[in-house]
Amino acid sequence: MSMLASLTSAYDRMAQRGEVPPFRYSSERIGFLISLNEDGNPAGKPVDLREAKGKKLVAPLMAVPTSFKRPGITPRSFFLWDNTAFSLGISASQDKDPGPRLEAFRSLHRNALSDTDDPGLRALLRFIDLWLPERFETLGWPEEMKDQNVVFALESDRRHHIRIHDRPAAKALWTRLSAEVEGAEAVCLVTGEKAPVARLHPAIKGVWGAQTSGASIVSFNLDSFESYGHEQGDNAPISERSASAYTTALNRFLESGSKNRIQIGDASTVFWADGSDIKEAEVAESIFSAMLGGEAGTDDEKIDEQTEAAKVGAVLDGLRKGKPLAELAPELTKGVRFYVLGLAPNAARLSIRFWFEDDFGVVAERYRRFVDEMRIEPPPRDPSPPLWRYLVETAAMSKRENVPPNLAGEWLRAILTGNNYPLTLLSTVLMRLRADKNVNALRVAMLKAVLMRNFNMEVPMAFDPDFTGKGYLLGRLFAVYEQVQSAALGRNVNATIKDKFYGSASAQPRKVFHLLDSGSANHLSKIGKQSPGHRVSLEKRIGAIMDMMTPGEDPFPASLPSEQQALFGLGYHHQRNEFFKSRETAQAANEGEH
Repeated sequence: MSMLASLTSAYDRMAQRGEVPPFRYSSERIGFLISLNEDGNPAGKPVDLREAKGKKLVAPLMAVPTSFKRPGITPRSFFLWDNTAFSLGISASQDKDPGPRLEAFRSLHRNALSDTDDPGLRALLRFIDLWLPERFETLGWPEEMKDQNVVFALESDRRHHIRIHDRPAAKALWTRLSAEVEGAEAVCLVTGEKAPVARLHPAIKGVWGAQTSGASIVSFNLDSFESYGHEQGDNAPISERSASAYTTALNRFLESGSKNRIQIGDASTVFWADGSDIKEAEVAESIFSAMLGGEAGTDDEKIDEQTEAAKVGAVLDGLRKGKPLAELAPELTKGVRFYVLGLAPNAARLSIRFWFEDDFGVVAERYRRFVDEMRIEPPPRDPSPPLWRYLVETAAMSKRENVPPNLAGEWLRAILTGNNYPLTLLSTVLMRLRADKNVNALRVAMLKAVLMRNFNMEVPMAFDPDFTGKGYLLGRLFAVYEQVQSAALGRNVNATIKDKFYGSASAQPRKVFHLLDSGSANHLSKIGKQSPGHRVSLEKRIGAIMDMMTPGEDPFPASLPSEQQALFGLGYHHQRNEFFKSRETAQAANEGEH
């Protein structure tokens, strides 16, 4: 199933459950409501609909006659609602000229409502005829109302939460007006049915970094994008209903606080499941969210029973321990189709970073493989770190906004498809190691995973004294030299050999290791005067590693390829933590004696 068809199907399922607006309506943030008497005069001050969220007041979403893009010079008004620049001729922005906008609002509604006998619509028409922008000040309406979206209601309907656009007459009129502006008919590329074609598709909002007014996946905003004499949406005919459906579903998934979205680097990632059982699909979505870094079982709207929340946690824990989904939740392995879409901004458009579709059982199996490849000893503090936590380790100064572009999307796509990881992951981690010398479990785990999947290498998860990889042995040797320096000079040195030489030692060993070897001789001499046994132990470690080098070859090559540099980091991490483990064992033994 294509991406747009999948989103359209998702919309149909949500529409059946009453979770999205009907066709020709959209969810918009409405800040204020103006209540009217039947004579068109305001019944009082506007009602502030905004809700407190933290320290901010946020306008709630409301289903209203659909919005549209407003390019060009001539302003166009929305029907029965709009921001105050259009609906009242009032704006706090110096860049907006409210005069033409107010006139567009008046013209649209005078033409559309001239023949109506509905009391609510007649009241709005009278309000438009009576309203002057100067009344905003004389009525004492609040300054924070400026540029907020506004809807209207009859005072008699307001207490029942019925707005003018909710009245049956308004709905019937909006249906008729929408049908009058429909384009020519063609076979829809999504449904395969003949229907009026959407010339412009509704805007998609909520993509991180994109224009706040919204952006497009399908658009033809230049002549160079058009062909065969077609204009706008006729170049890729998608029906009005399908365009409305896929954009409504996508906007719902991208909403702030949505349980169907997660930010992976610069890719706003949405996901959804399709199954015969709604609960099973929701459980699959919650498990996937937890896989990528959400909290399993915390979605009170979807997983509202403790038993189901416990099931999500148990399935996720089982997958991380290497158990197959068929053993943990066999009902999710077949019949639950899963979709993942990654979007990133590209001027006024959106670029598709990745698109994935498969059975949820396949998703779970590939996640299980990913977890296995990322397993490392000793583990990071968080034994199951989210994907964003790994990505932060690829960024300068460990800031999420510095994650290299495209890397996050390419990595997640590789995880979902089972293909090779992007080699930019390997090069980026190696670059960060050379830059800040922070060899931690997260970075080493990424190096190990790339070696396993991309280079088909057998790589030790934990310290392996018998592993003979060149880079691994050099990394271990570097850690031993660092330990020798620490034992001789203590830990309060201005700069260790890691601070000075890690980058060159991992990339060009010949330049560094002879220097390190001669320096360690002086350090070992000093250690021998204080603790001969410790000196012997360290010399044996150095000798054991050197004995494992391939006979007849230079133990310190002029350069190491990237995969051997990755092994260098792994060997250093293992050997260094082996020293820590030995120290902790010795301390425990001393405490036991006392």
